[in-house]
Amino acid sequence: MKRFFKSKWFKIPFYTLTFAFAAIGFFLTVSYMAIQMGWTKEGGIVDSNNRYFQEMQDKYNQDFKVDSATMVQKRYEAMERIIVLNEYYPQNAQYILSVLQRGADEYEVLRMLDAVDLQLIDNKRYRKALSKIKFNAGRTKKVSNLSAFEWMNIAEWKTFKEAVSKDKKIIDSVAKQTGVEGRLIVSCLVGEQIRLFNSSREAYKKWIGPLKVLSVESQFSFGVTGIKEHTAMNIEHNLKDPESIYYLGSKYEGLLDFVGQDTATINKERIDRLTDFHNHYYSYMYAALFLKQVKVQWEKEGFPIDKRPEILATLFNVGYPQSKPKRNPRVGGSTIKIYEKPYSFGAIAYQFYYSGELFDLFPFEKKKFDWNEKA
Repeated sequence: MKRFFKSKWFKIPFYTLTFAFAAIGFFLTVSYMAIQMGWTKEGGIVDSNNRYFQEMQDKYNQDFKVDSATMVQKRYEAMERIIVLNEYYPQNAQYILSVLQRGADEYEVLRMLDAVDLQLIDNKRYRKALSKIKFNAGRTKKVSNLSAFEWMNIAEWKTFKEAVSKDKKIIDSVAKQTGVEGRLIVSCLVGEQIRLFNSSREAYKKWIGPLKVLSVESQFSFGVTGIKEHTAMNIEHNLKDPESIYYLGSKYEGLLDFVGQDTATINKERIDRLTDFHNHYYSYMYAALFLKQVKVQWEKEGFPIDKRPEILATLFNVGYPQSKPKRNPRVGGSTIKIYEKPYSFGAIAYQFYYSGELFDLFPFEKKKFDWNEKA
């Protein structure tokens, strides 16, 4: 046995294993010490843009005044920046635009753009293009919560909007029957009502303002749209007379038929229907039919004015005698003073029509008028 332990067959494997276990032990010991002493840790770095990231956090992590005006401004800023980005990296621009269109918070979209800006910080052309819009955005701007149309800032205008909203169903019904756009009818109504909506007037103080109702005229002009009696009679006549230049066709002939037959009864019924305080249907119907009649007249003469609400409103105000088709008609009509500032009837109607006010109730129609029907 002693000879075996002294032989090479024992010594070689024995010393090999001994050194192997010793080496493993040494490695484990050194590794443990390296871990404890921190020798194995990789050297970390602080991102060169760390300050930028913190600035972005500070920029967005604050209490914003979130109102509609601010959101519109931020959306506009985002769109401007997307347009610039699209010139250089359209793929990224498309991604961000898609997020914006899906209703994402405007501030999140701006952060997406900030991330791109950081990546392109060395792109001089992009930075130069971006600086132009950022320069404009950085200027101090005087923002007003009021309407650009001064007369829409008066208290009476708010009263009018509440009052006319009550007549939406009636106006929609008249628009459907006549083919005249509801917003155009209301444009003429605005011109007629706004001059009466004066807080210094006794009528306004007593019942128009408190009750939020439209003013019904009952002396020289009648109803909420201010139809004169002779104008109403002409509208009725033109509906029935196929030879009239204002004739609209047989389907419209019965829209203003009376119950009575004799002149005295018709005259009374006409005034009663126009001055009805509770139902303004005929005020709107007469107004719509007048607009349709003069529109047809002008179209027959080769001067279409279907896209000229200011001209149609002017003609509504001045009446048939002034309706003379021509190439360059003038906007005007009665002078309306609103807190001592003068406006023409046509201008008031035009400003309302394109103002966006009451657009949820009376929007533009794709096919605004059904003017071209064959009589």
